[in-house]
Amino acid sequence: MLDLAIVGGGPAGLTAGLYATRGGLKNVVMYEQGMPGGAITQSSEVENYPGVCEVVTGMELMECWPKQAMRFGLKHEMEKVERIKRNEDGTFTLELASGKTEQAKAVIVATGSTPKRAGFEGEEEFIGKGVSTCATCDGFFYKGKEVAVVGGGDTALEEALYLANIVEKVYLIHRRDKFRAAPSTVERVMNNPKIELILNAKVKKVYGDQSGVQGVIIDQEGKEIDLKVPGVFVFVGMNVNNEVLKQEDGSFLCDVNEWGEVKVDLKMRTSVPGLYAAGDVREDAAKQVVCAAGDGAAAAIDVISYIEKMGE
Repeated sequence: MLDLAIVGGGPAGLTAGLYATRGGLKNVVMYEQGMPGGAITQSSEVENYPGVCEVVTGMELMECWPKQAMRFGLKHEMEKVERIKRNEDGTFTLELASGKTEQAKAVIVATGSTPKRAGFEGEEEFIGKGVSTCATCDGFFYKGKEVAVVGGGDTALEEALYLANIVEKVYLIHRRDKFRAAPSTVERVMNNPKIELILNAKVKKVYGDQSGVQGVIIDQEGKEIDLKVPGVFVFVGMNVNNEVLKQEDGSFLCDVNEWGEVKVDLKMRTSVPGLYAAGDVREDAAKQVVCAAGDGAAAAIDVISYIEKMGE
């Protein structure tokens, strides 16, 4: 039986593996189908990770993390975990896509979340090259320039306000004439002189060249608008990667909120003893590499105490 199974190989999972093995756990496996690193590996520029002075790509940032984590005994299995179940004795069964099962005393779920796509032409082509889903990550690169934000919920409006502190102008594009965000947030957006609303409109395409985005074509009630902007930020929701927690009857193994995000305490403990969630899969996650890494460390440190108490 494993001491600890970690599901997901991004910053949270890798850091959890590093802290768990360095902290003394001997049998720790991280399940990640592909190469470890997580969604940040798709980012073209990272300049806000503490201690990394040069601007690097996401791939460069994550390059040595697996090697460092595995130095202390973390094992990487390129397997997909289909489902996690809790056994009567308080341990866990992991059902793998290969048909095999694995037993573990504790589990850290670090499967992350995936930004929803708006579905316009050029969106996939220019992800990381002018199309972004993270204003905190990429907003600074457009300092003094104009950008477009797509969406009408709380996240879209909050990120538009964040960007307005950095860029010259924000075009907020929404397919309806009313927002789904909190009234106080809507009021702040309406009163911000750097934010221009483009309502009842949808993005048809983003265009550019090898250097990146050059503009966006918008359809507003039959009228075509060509915005010459180098950056387009898409905030149309997130898909939480919580499938491993779903049971046969459709319920979740632990408590989740209305968006499917896992509820945790400050030690990343879920409502089920021995089950932890770290990184973007948990509620109120900041969606930042440094925060995900902190979650992984916090979870692993508590797992060590949890397993020690199991042996008493």
